[in-house]
Amino acid sequence: MTSAPRREITGFSNPTVKFIRSLREKKHRKTSAKFLVEGLRLLTDARESGYLPEILILSTAREPHPLLEKLEIDLGQTGADVIETSPDILAKITGKSNPQAVAGVFAEFDTSLDTIDRSSAYIWLVAQDLRDPGNLGTMLRTGDAVGAGGLILIDDCADPFSVEAVRASMGAIFTQKLAKARWDEFLPWLRSGKNGAPGQLVAASLRDAVPYRGAPYQAPCFLLVGNESQGLPEDYEAACDLRVTMPMKGRADSLNAAMAGAVLAYEVLASFD
Repeated sequence: MTSAPRREITGFSNPTVKFIRSLREKKHRKTSAKFLVEGLRLLTDARESGYLPEILILSTAREPHPLLEKLEIDLGQTGADVIETSPDILAKITGKSNPQAVAGVFAEFDTSLDTIDRSSAYIWLVAQDLRDPGNLGTMLRTGDAVGAGGLILIDDCADPFSVEAVRASMGAIFTQKLAKARWDEFLPWLRSGKNGAPGQLVAASLRDAVPYRGAPYQAPCFLLVGNESQGLPEDYEAACDLRVTMPMKGRADSLNAAMAGAVLAYEVLASFD
């Protein structure tokens, strides 16, 4: 098998350079339905999960690597655009003074609830109005670690396809199912049992809550985490099947949203083992 042919770009004003650089902004990602991924590790995670970039960007200063060679061979079968350019232009694309030597442009995934097969996993993570892309990426990474099916984003969450969220996910953007919905769409879907059995909705709360240790979790369990500063709206909490509380032994009155999700996810995992 042969690698995909490369083309060289030497100018900052090249239309392809401008397009890839524009993907750092949400409005351009939304218009094109593409997103940018930086680094050979993430590109390898994508490849091993069945995703290949539509555009591969290579720095002329890169070091040879067998994983990169495998990626280029795979792209030779897809007709992907493989670009070789200078570190300075790659820095312009990524916005970093010391960029990774490899980057790729991927098509965004179908994020409708219809893509979720709830019977495929015992645990699902749900985030409502989560605004920090780092927290979003961390939740994806947590989902991968506990064997969750994926992450469902409710209402006005951060963009999961931003460079910051993708980087924080450490490749889990490619291993976890991802869906987006409004609350008034999500709750009927959950209760309907579409694509599997109806799920149990669980939230960390102080309202009529039981200790999170030993709580009666049921699969499939959907763990709901709220906004970093405001938490969950009261009516959202009221709609949950189970509300659990975690002890705060110090001065802090709450955990970081993504960390709370991780603690709960591991407790649910332990209860199912």
